[in-house]
Amino acid sequence: MVVYFGAVGGLKRWNVNEYSITPGSATPVEPLVKVEGLPTNVNGDKIMLTDVYLQSLSAWQYLALHFQRHVQFVNASQLLDPGIPNGELVAQGFLEMSDSKQAAEVSAFTALGWNILRRPDGAVINGVVDHSPARAAGLQVADDIVGVNGATVRDRCQLIATVHSLVAGSLVTLHYLRAHISATGRITWTGPVTRSMRTATVPPTVSNPGCPGVTGVGTSWLGISLENGVHYSLPASIAIKTKYIGGPSAGLAMTLSLIDELSKGSLTGHHKIAATGTIDQYGNVGDVGGVAEKTVAVQDAGAKYFFVPKVEVATARANASPGLTIIGVTTLSQALADLRSIGGADPVPLTTPR
Repeated sequence: MVVYFGAVGGLKRWNVNEYSITPGSATPVEPLVKVEGLPTNVNGDKIMLTDVYLQSLSAWQYLALHFQRHVQFVNASQLLDPGIPNGELVAQGFLEMSDSKQAAEVSAFTALGWNILRRPDGAVINGVVDHSPARAAGLQVADDIVGVNGATVRDRCQLIATVHSLVAGSLVTLHYLRAHISATGRITWTGPVTRSMRTATVPPTVSNPGCPGVTGVGTSWLGISLENGVHYSLPASIAIKTKYIGGPSAGLAMTLSLIDELSKGSLTGHHKIAATGTIDQYGNVGDVGGVAEKTVAVQDAGAKYFFVPKVEVATARANASPGLTIIGVTTLSQALADLRSIGGADPVPLTTPR
């Protein structure tokens, strides 16, 4: 083996646009949750979320990590949409976690029999393209756009249809709630703020937004990607403290823990379990990244069962040691049925749903 030592100093500073994913930790959800307005069941169950460490690499780190086990390498292009700068990765991760908490709360209450009312609440920015009108105007991830040119914005497709119908160079005035993201990932909103900007010609990389009544990519562009803002009327106030943790993959674990706290008995049969997988407000479980590395973290934490998205069962089993049972799921209802099969209680709400 030949090593060129003269290049080491430069390699330490040279970023290769690559990231490493390494095993993180498995953390019990229950101590992170605070419920106000409804009684809870403190039964000692351990339902754990699991995370991974994502690190931007210099060339030196990239080479050094190739000699370590349980490391996955991903390019920045796999983590971000075209035109979104690397610096937005953290903010996007915190927004995904915020969305995941909301979906976990809604799906947990729904599974317990509550009828959750919802209403449209604007168009939330989840990405701002470099060198775009939106970037020049100071818009940022998690800003919630509630008005355009004097009209109320209910959802992303309404805003997209309005902007796409304009000719490039048109003046657009947006009204939005300004997002403030703390260093630990807590998002708060103030405002509304009013900002005007001129639209630009649509770049060739832009694709059809998939909105009813919107054909093609339009003639005008601001340089933002959007998701629907939704307000849910929940029967209790819930806070889940996930300092420094981003991304949507804790959704299933948070949902199961909330159901466990708000229902009678032991949802897990007092088994130590871990879970990974996104959750939506309808209880669908989606795939996540870093399952191999998460499996290592779950084993280190002593879990007996690991619930993962069904499409990632093979990956988890390939990295699991004897004693850790991998269970693949596609929905929350399936996960609850699998918990009953290992001795868990059927979730019966402590408070009768209204």
